[in-house]
Amino acid sequence: QVQLVESGGGLVQAGSSLRLSCAASGRTFSNNAMGWFRQSPGKEREAVAGISWSGGSTWYADSVTGRFTISRDNGNTLYLQMDSLKPEDTAVYYCAVYYSGSYHGPIDFWGQGTQVTVSS
Repeated sequence: QVQLVESGGGLVQAGSSLRLSCAASGRTFSNNAMGWFRQSPGKEREAVAGISWSGGSTWYADSVTGRFTISRDNGNTLYLQMDSLKPEDTAVYYCAVYYSGSYHGPIDFWGQGTQVTVSS
């Protein structure tokens, strides 16, 4: 059974940093792209960052470019380094595994989410 478990969320002040982790189990995802999404109350879930199966290609939403860094290791662990956090980054952050090696396709699996709250 596939499981994606996020960790590292919390309450921080604006300007602080957090590092989210996502541990995937149940199968190997070394051939799958992975990504981070977030959802704030009253808003739709939005893509934050994506990384290809090899880690050689990454994508970021305009709102986080230059502040967030996505990375992965051993195919089954995903990270999101979040620096210079802003109150508008407050959301539940979700880890996702894409169906293919590209982050342009459909999502195959979702994590349960971890709350990030940034106070001003």
